[in-house]
Amino acid sequence: MRLGFYGATRTVTGSKFLLEAGGQRILVDCGLFQGLKDLRLRNWQAPPVRPGSLDSIVLTHAHIDHTGYLPRFVSQGFEGPIYATPATVDLLKILLPDAGHLQEEEARYRNRKKLSKHHPALPLYTIEDAMATLQFLRPLPYGRVHELAPGFTFQFLPAGHILGSSFIRFHEEGTPEKTVLFTGDIGRYNQPIIHDPSPVERADFLVLESTYGNRLHGDRNGKGGKDQLRDVVVQTARRGGTVLIPSFAVGRAQEVLYILRELEEENQIPVLPVFVDSPMAADAFEVFHAHGEEHDLEMIRIKKSGINPLYTRNTRFVRSVEESKAINNQSSAIIISANGMATGGRILHHLIHRLPDERNAIVFVGFQAAGTRGRSLADGAQQVKIFGIDYPVRASVHVIDGFSAHGDYSEILRWLRGFKAAPRKTFLVHGEPNAIEGMKSQIVKHFEGWQVEIPEYEQLYEL
Repeated sequence: MRLGFYGATRTVTGSKFLLEAGGQRILVDCGLFQGLKDLRLRNWQAPPVRPGSLDSIVLTHAHIDHTGYLPRFVSQGFEGPIYATPATVDLLKILLPDAGHLQEEEARYRNRKKLSKHHPALPLYTIEDAMATLQFLRPLPYGRVHELAPGFTFQFLPAGHILGSSFIRFHEEGTPEKTVLFTGDIGRYNQPIIHDPSPVERADFLVLESTYGNRLHGDRNGKGGKDQLRDVVVQTARRGGTVLIPSFAVGRAQEVLYILRELEEENQIPVLPVFVDSPMAADAFEVFHAHGEEHDLEMIRIKKSGINPLYTRNTRFVRSVEESKAINNQSSAIIISANGMATGGRILHHLIHRLPDERNAIVFVGFQAAGTRGRSLADGAQQVKIFGIDYPVRASVHVIDGFSAHGDYSEILRWLRGFKAAPRKTFLVHGEPNAIEGMKSQIVKHFEGWQVEIPEYEQLYEL
């Protein structure tokens, strides 16, 4: 059994892990690198694993940094099954074609404005590549044991991160037998809409995320979450401004609307028009409603009362470009638009329009990778470049960690305490250097006898 690390090493994005066991070559996740230029350039290099040599791909969840490289793999020869939970499969039917569309759209824009060093600018992959990928998706429900080869199986367990997110547990029979668990992204306890992370009692080898390995989130319902969002909405509405929320279309957009509905019902914020400006997010809301098996008890209770948990009193889903442009004429509103790190999509046009006006507020509710426009704004940039033009930042900028879908280090430690014995080795991934070192320190401090490794890019381990 061998394990290779081809992404998410000392960085958060680009998730790709090669597991070789039972005569099989399995890629766990197939994500895009995002953020720093050196990382993004890896997307354009030859795939680190020859796509045609793989027997299958298994996905932890639908986010693009875990799945967005799939069309590139398919266009270069992968033809095997891609296993994921049913909700993840349904989300990918939305996310991957949208990603292909954005790739094509950005290439067209750069060619039209002559903003590319390459002539012509090309998309990383096309809508056609993305649509071709969908035929390989194979849904598997949580808990079902699936045999990849005689004596070599895997199963999905709820991870509590986003709809359909899962831990993946591989098991190889033999003397000795081996269990390898990939966490993907570990969710949070007591968050709305979906179930908590599943407890796990043992694994011989653990591949563990560490996005917030050196940080604690604020209280979701206090100053670091709901109360902070309330204060921003109230203050911005008083000065006649608009609250602009760059948001991931899957997970954060739904949770933000859930919290805004609660705040309206509690009369803590004024009733404002809430625009969800993302066709992908609009489609994702339908997937959330369709997968009741993913909903927690509170979500089920609210639905049974006749209330739509994911709608405010004045929610408007925006699909067409013309409708999106019309929002520019709206003041005293809330706009939720993709994407969450402000690296592309409709959010860029809203930032161009809203950033220079001091009445407005920009609110980040998710992780901002190093090198992204969102990270620059969160770190206090006075101006940002969008489509080659510098725009002044006069709007107030707020970061609300309480809405993060990633567990912080205390929540990851809480989950690790469910293990009845130390894994033979724990590999830390999905973290920037300070976070990943922080997570290692926390594990070594709290758990005796745990062997912790921080893999390098393209490093290979014999298990």
